[in-house]
Formats: sequence, C-alpha cells, structure tokens
Amino acid sequence: MRHILITTSLIALLTGTARAADPVPDAPEPLGDEVTVTGQRLGYGTEETSTATRTPVKLLDLPQSITAITKQQIDDQAIRTIGDALRQVPGAIAAQGEGNRDQIVLRGQNTTADFFIDNLRDDVQYYRPTYNLERLEVLRGPNAMIFGRGGGGGVVNRVTKTPYDMIGAGATASGDSFGAWYVDGDLNLPLSGHIAARVNAVHEEFANHRRFYGGNVTAVNPVVRFALDDRTEITLGYEYQADRRVVDRGIPSLNGRPLNGFRDTFFGVPGFNRTAFTGNIARLTATHRFSDNLQITGRLLYGDYEKFYRNAFPSGAVSAAGLVPFQAYYDFNNRRNLFSQTDLVWRVRTGPIAHTILAGAEFGDQRGDNGRLNGFFDGQPGASADALTLPVRLADPVVIPTPVLRAGPGQRSVRYGSTIFAGYAQDQLKWGPIELLLGLRYDSFTLSALNRLTNQTLERTDGLWSPRVGLVGHPVKNVSLYFSYARSYLPQSGDQFTTLDLTSAALIPERFDNYEVGAKWEPRAGLLLAASLYQLERTNTRAPGPTPGTTVLTGTQRSRGFELEARGQLTKNWNLSLAYALTEAVITTTTAAAPAGRQVPLVPRHSFSAFTRYEVTPRLGIGAGVSYLSDRFASISNAVTLPDYARVDAALYYKLTKNIEAQVNIENLFDAGYFPQAHTDNNITTGAPINARATLRLRL
Repeated sequence: MRHILITTSLIALLTGTARAADPVPDAPEPLGDEVTVTGQRLGYGTEETSTATRTPVKLLDLPQSITAITKQQIDDQAIRTIGDALRQVPGAIAAQGEGNRDQIVLRGQNTTADFFIDNLRDDVQYYRPTYNLERLEVLRGPNAMIFGRGGGGGVVNRVTKTPYDMIGAGATASGDSFGAWYVDGDLNLPLSGHIAARVNAVHEEFANHRRFYGGNVTAVNPVVRFALDDRTEITLGYEYQADRRVVDRGIPSLNGRPLNGFRDTFFGVPGFNRTAFTGNIARLTATHRFSDNLQITGRLLYGDYEKFYRNAFPSGAVSAAGLVPFQAYYDFNNRRNLFSQTDLVWRVRTGPIAHTILAGAEFGDQRGDNGRLNGFFDGQPGASADALTLPVRLADPVVIPTPVLRAGPGQRSVRYGSTIFAGYAQDQLKWGPIELLLGLRYDSFTLSALNRLTNQTLERTDGLWSPRVGLVGHPVKNVSLYFSYARSYLPQSGDQFTTLDLTSAALIPERFDNYEVGAKWEPRAGLLLAASLYQLERTNTRAPGPTPGTTVLTGTQRSRGFELEARGQLTKNWNLSLAYALTEAVITTTTAAAPAGRQVPLVPRHSFSAFTRYEVTPRLGIGAGVSYLSDRFASISNAVTLPDYARVDAALYYKLTKNIEAQVNIENLFDAGYFPQAHTDNNITTGAPINARATLRLRL
C-alpha cells in the first residue's frame, strides 16, 4: 500500500509539470505565480492567504475567523513558542502539554494534533520552533473541507520561509536574565537565474525560573527552489530538529487553588524527568501554470519522528497532612508520515459570475509504534499496595526517590497505522459585491491497531462527508459581512491513534458543526479589524449507556462566543495587535467525562491581549503589551480554579546601524504572580517573574 501511495504521489507531482493549454478566454484575474501559501507582509498586517481555501484570497473576503501573526510581530515580541504566539489570538489558549509538547485549546476544543506546516498535516506531539516562520496562521472553527479530520475548534498552520531571487542574510543572538539564549541564521542565495536556495538554522539553550529546568534544541531547514521555465516551479525542503529538555509538569493544588509559595519548586525527579525528540521531514512542492487562469499544485511530505518522555509528577492535591502523591511513567512514540496533496485551480466566468474552482485529492499514510511503562516505587515506605503511588512530604526541594520502570499495570505496546484517501471540490463565486463559497470533501479514513501485549488487532474505516458554506457581502468596498457553516469529525480513537479498543472501534466519529457570522473592515492597506459571533456544537461524544458497562453517543458540548481583533499598521510608524474573546464552553449533555453543566477546562470567559510598537524616530522604537485571562478551571472536574491575571510587557528597539538592531524585551513588568497553563488539577504551570531578554539582530 505504501508503494502505491508513493507512486500515486509522484505521478500527481509530475503531472503538475506537464506543458499545456491555451489561456481561458474572458477569464477573471490571473492566478499569479503561487497558489500555495502566499501573503504580503505589511508590518503586523497580512492582506492575503491561501491557507483557508487553497486559493489566494484576501482576509477581508474570507468567511472565517483567521489570525495571521507575521514574522515582524514574532521578532518584536521575542516569541519563541507556539504557546507564546497564541496569547495574541482571540479564542485560543495554550495548554501545558505535560511539559513535552505543544497542546492548545481553540474555541473550547483541546488538541495535540491540529497543526499544519504549509497546509500539510503536522500532527506529531512535539514543540515547534519559530526560527523558520514567515508567519503563523490560526484558523478558528472546523474546516475539514480543506484540512480533513480533526480541527474541531480550528487549526494552526505554520507558513515557512521560501527562497527568493535576491541575496539576503540575517542572524540573531539573544539571551535572557534566566540564562537562556539562542542564535539563529537565515541565508538566501540565488544560485542561477532559475535556482535559489535558502537555509534557516537555530540553536537554543533553555532556562527559566524553575529549578532543574534546562535543555536545548537544534534545527536546520534548507530549501531549494527550481524554476524549470516561466510556468513551472519545484521547491524541495528538508528540516532536521533535535529537542532535548526537562519535563516539568508544574505544581499541585491545595484547597481548590494552585499551591502558593512554590513557584520555582520542581515537583519531579532531576535526571529522570526528560524528553527527547528527533524529527526528519522532507517536503516537495511542484506548481505548473497551464495558463494565467489554470494551475496545478502538488505537495508531498515525508516525516520520520522519534520521541520519548519520562516523568514523575504530582498525581493528586496536597493533603491536610502535607503530603503530595506522586506517580511516574515512560512513554515513547515513533511515527512515519507520508502525505500527498494535488490541487487543480481554475478561474473562469459564467456570464457575470466569476468562479475560482478548486478540485483536488489527498492521500495519507501514517505508521507508528507507541508504548508505555509505568513507574513503580517498589519497597518505598508509604507507597500504595500496587507501588504506583507514593505520598511525599511537601518541602522545598521536594525529594522523590527515582521510580523503577517495569512491566505491570498500565503497560501499553501498540503498533498502529492509518490510511487516508480524500477528494474535494470547492467553488468561490463572485458576483459584484456578493461572494459565495461552496465546498465538499469526502474522506475514507482507516485506522488499525495491533495490541502487542494481547496480539489483538482492531480496525475501523469511516467515510466522512465535510461540507462548507460561506456567504460574503460588501456593503462598501473595504467592509465585508459574512455567514459561514462548516463541519469536521474526530475518530473516537482520539487524535494520536493510541486508544483504539473494542469500544472505540465500534463507534462513529465525533462531529463538530460551526455556525458563524462576522464583519471585517480594512480602513487602510495592511490594517484589518474583524468581529465574529459563533456557535460550535460537538456531538457523538461518548456517554454511559443505560446498561452498566455500555457506551452510547449522546454526549454533547457547546461553545459560544464573540471574538474581536485588530491587527496591522495604524500608521507607517505604528503597528498594533489586539484580540478579545468572550467564550462560554460547557457540557450540554452528560458525557463519559462529565455531567451536563460542567465548564470546559482552561477556557476563560474573558481573554484580552494587545501589543504595539511605535517608531519614535527612524532609529528608536518602543513597544508595550498586556495580556489578561479571567479565571478558569484546570480540568473537567471543575474542582480547581486558576485565578485571573494580567501581565504587562514592554520593549525597546534601537537601530545601531542600517543593518543592525538592538532590542530589549521586559516580560511581566510588574512582577505579577500567575498560573498561565495546566494539564490536570495538579499539573499547573507557574508564570515567570519579571525577566528581560536582550537581542541583537542583523539583516542584510
């Protein structure tokens, strides 16, 4: 099967290089040179994207909520992680991810898998660096018509840097007051009139306010672009990433609140709490323009990933006797991903109506091995009868004996695989001030899993129809009003394929339906204001059946909200990013996880962020920002509350020369105490105290 997939993928790409056909008469504006991810950067503003529709479209004309964080904003705020970036996105919250991965909550939907890179699925659990990004795009609301399964609350798409036709270079050196530092480089070289290459690389050493925390990441991303002629282009890229760091799952709770007075205390075992990730990813994109109005694009990604993590962590709250229960485990996951996409885009007119028609196919093959061993506190006084839990006296430092990793209760060993065959069609119709978006996708998704402990193999195949409808009206040229509906699905096995059992193999996928109305205003080029109201229904969620031990799909969850955003250039010298969300996310019908009425964890009712940079003189710039989250629950138990907080940041920029800029960022200027993230009621991340980062940046 994998040979068939590879052959099909290559045929699709090679087909894209065929010479063709005459221009289409009386067609609308030409497609341009790029149908993959494109966009013009204007400070903090992005005017156009291809992520949401696979065709170039202005954000003003898109019937969906989308935030695009540009490279300039990433640099200005010294953003180093996806979690840091999400502070600037309405309706998006970073979760803790057990201290070993990116994990996010979009419109109340928690996910570790809804990540993409240049529109290709990037669903492995790891931390994604920002060194090679042109921008980061967050699309809110389900959009399976474009992205396939999952993405119930939205997706995060990384748009990476590509070669261009000029010599260019950049480098950055940065360090902070905790001792963390990084260096990165960006080199672009035209090798001939038809070939250009670009290399981005980074090395970063980790440190923060937490004792024993540390680690490092090294990554490199060379890309070569070949222009075979004026109609055909091929881009080849490879990325290597090696990440080694301490697993820190934060602090436990006490009396329904995060434990106070232990902000810097490490609740783990030094030397034992570790994670390591290695990724090797190759990508190929081939584009051919048959005419100004007809274009084919093929994309191919192959990724090989290896990861393990082991950790001891608080498994319960601090008791009245001052004891903290601890558990431990080791987990590994090795995966190989192959994805191919082929898009045919045709622009044509039928009378007064202009059409942008997309037809495409996607193939995917994912294979992996996952295993888990629990840690046992054999022979330790006070340990539970099964030796899986050990109460430890609360102190600073917390002293935990190193657990023994061995076979026993909770052990897992799974070999899994998934195959995806999908076809989709979309039409963007424009008739004067009215635009209509119609799309439909069909996925055949097969998942199989071999339990190597019991030698049991389970398999399930689902056929998934994912419609999408959007209507946009322009009462005036720079204003749009829109309505949209979209649907997505998530298999009952979850987003990482490790929980396929007899129950989940017999159940249809969960379903997500999103209804949204919104308005957008572009008062000047490079500045967009957007507001939206939405309701997102999650259905087919597992719930206890009427007969003990049975499961029914009657559980439901609902997210409702209002989102407001402003992003871009207020003036030539003044950039602004502003985001606000009012969100209500609740269990509406009892599920296996919670009764009706419980609030979805980590979702604040109110969230707000703003950041601005102003150029005082041609050489001096100043920046300031604030982020606020109202209180929210740490888990679906609704037993522990993370208190609300506001954090203020500041920045100063000074151009030493035409090509060198110095930058200082002050984080948490007023030294607020806060708890930004959690994984459970007793794995709560503590916010860093006031700290500074100094950066020297070279651009040629």
